[in-house]
Amino acid sequence: MRVGAFVLAAQFPGQGQGEALHRAVRTTELAEESGLDSVWLAEHHFVPYGVCPSAVTLAGLLLGRTRRIRVGTAVSVLPNVHPVALGEQAALLHLLSGGRFTLGVGRGGPWVDLEVFGTGLRAYERDFPESLGLLLRWLREPRVSADGDRFGFREVPVVPRPDELLAPDPDARPGTCRAVGSGEPVRAGGKDRPGGTDGPGGPGGPGGPETIMACTSPTSVKLAAEHGLPMLLGMHCGDEEKAEMVALWRRHARAAGRPAAQIERAAHVSAGVAQIADHRTEARETLVKAMPGWLRQGLGAHVTVDGRERTMRDPVAYTELLCGLHPVGRPRLAADRLAATAERTGITRFALLVEGSGDLASTEENVRRLGADVLPLLI
Repeated sequence: MRVGAFVLAAQFPGQGQGEALHRAVRTTELAEESGLDSVWLAEHHFVPYGVCPSAVTLAGLLLGRTRRIRVGTAVSVLPNVHPVALGEQAALLHLLSGGRFTLGVGRGGPWVDLEVFGTGLRAYERDFPESLGLLLRWLREPRVSADGDRFGFREVPVVPRPDELLAPDPDARPGTCRAVGSGEPVRAGGKDRPGGTDGPGGPGGPGGPETIMACTSPTSVKLAAEHGLPMLLGMHCGDEEKAEMVALWRRHARAAGRPAAQIERAAHVSAGVAQIADHRTEARETLVKAMPGWLRQGLGAHVTVDGRERTMRDPVAYTELLCGLHPVGRPRLAADRLAATAERTGITRFALLVEGSGDLASTEENVRRLGADVLPLLI
């Protein structure tokens, strides 16, 4: 199993935004030191729920500060940006990090972001499939043009090419690089090339950065499956619901003619919450004390672009739900819960929110214990 940290840069009541961002950076550094597989960076606008407005920008900083760990966006909100601009950024991070970047994309919500960035409600309600298709073509093809309802432009070259991944050459002088897999720049292969955007969702390789998609509905599951994209499933979902979404993804992927090997190896990601302590009561109390205030302040700040009514979960009940679903408690309980999710759903990659205490020192200790006390129990 591959266990990673889900980093929201959450602004808890009484905290400054810089404090939340510093905690996000420190969490990533400790996640690498502690042996975690990855960090996943959330993106939000104009709300204290998360104060990182550009997951790809923060990913670039963190890739530069780390050497081993994968860094992914969870997610970059596609309706807010031009897909070609996002594709260029993803290719840049993929190439310069040696293939350690994962691009997670999602539809977002009907928030005021759409008004501020000028993309409009249509970008959220109708144009996401077109945007996603253009983004994936940019990551897979050497030249791209567009003639859709939303995007139209003449053919242009893809620069930089995400399939020309270079890696340090251990047999050459310091600083020398070589193309991955050969002595020449690597070109994208067929639609089943493993490891890249056309592959089964494994870590990014010569074919381009790994790309995944947040899925919250049968419609989004179908779209992800048709493109062969692994899913990122939310922390509000239990194992039964996630298992159903994986089964639905498989059915749609087969119907779309995706290769059997790609379907079997699709590396979906399960989001959750982790709080490790010597006693389960202690871990739950830590989260129940801190998270409701953050949820009430953060979720309550969301504003819809068209004034539509929205309902907000009860913050205390939601926190208690998350504590019941996810690895919150002693290391043995946490490991058993992750193993049970993997067995029930087939998902073996996890993005776990580790900053639920809202406190830097507590978050640091939580990450260290996740690496030192829980990971060894999963081997």
